[in-house]
Amino acid sequence: MQKRALITGITGQDGSYLADLLLGKGYIVYGVSRRTSTDNLKRVKHLLDNPNFNILYADITDMASLINAMETAKPDEFYNLAAQSFVGESWNQPLLTFDVTAKGCMNCLEAIRIVKKDTKFYQAGSSEMFGKVVETPQFENTKFYPRSPYGVAKVAAHYATINYRESYGMFCCNGILFNHESERRGHEFVTRKITLGIADIVKGNKTHITLGNLDVRRDWGHAKDYVEGMWLMLQQNEPDDYVLSSGETHYLEEFLSLAFNYAGIDNWKDYVLQDPKFMRPAEVEILLGNSDKARLKLGWSPKVSFKQLVERMMENDLKN
Repeated sequence: MQKRALITGITGQDGSYLADLLLGKGYIVYGVSRRTSTDNLKRVKHLLDNPNFNILYADITDMASLINAMETAKPDEFYNLAAQSFVGESWNQPLLTFDVTAKGCMNCLEAIRIVKKDTKFYQAGSSEMFGKVVETPQFENTKFYPRSPYGVAKVAAHYATINYRESYGMFCCNGILFNHESERRGHEFVTRKITLGIADIVKGNKTHITLGNLDVRRDWGHAKDYVEGMWLMLQQNEPDDYVLSSGETHYLEEFLSLAFNYAGIDNWKDYVLQDPKFMRPAEVEILLGNSDKARLKLGWSPKVSFKQLVERMMENDLKN
């Protein structure tokens, strides 16, 4: 019997890669998308003719539409990837960020409890929950210290997921994912801003890239690897929470150097400007994950290296 999955955030980077993975495993996939006046399905356009792929119009802030989606899909697995996911924007829209990211998660959990309680649930957590880190590297039991409205909302969703697991015996997992990028990354995120900006410089469309803090360090991987970890969490006999990370940290300057070098430009500093408007009110200086638990229990490990990630993104944006 074919497994059925419901994915919120289907139009995003992770949602589209997860849909690719699940369809490849023979699932029937239902993707939840908000109804908008413009087409936002470009990341899943290649899937629209697949008979096992379905779009359901709903919103995680609207309980009635989520219940309808649950009743239509009757999923074995529910992946909540929807969020206001841009950290910088969360200071401009803190209440919206909390409504979508935190309350939206609780709406998903309630819809499952009401309609089909045996559905396995995955909540997309974030390394931003660690924020002003109290220890390095960070693992599942590291204390959270969020430094943005986005991080605060993700912490609330994390504990809501645990609460439903412990209160109702539901199969609920949190994935605490460190930075994962790809050729499908949104244009507003710094890594894609860099690779697209370099492509524009090479083509003569601009002379420089304007960024914020260049001294931050992040644990970067490829999104395609990380969605496999999400799936593995829901294949276990018991629900649990897992960190997914590369176990390496790199300065943003390293990303810049590799990306510019791939494009044949040696001195990246000649093409990068800094602007205080891109600085966060409270910066997260370093994130480095310990994913030993996921590697041991799930058999998961990232396959794409940091260098390969940068090269894939640059190849894509130079070509397209």
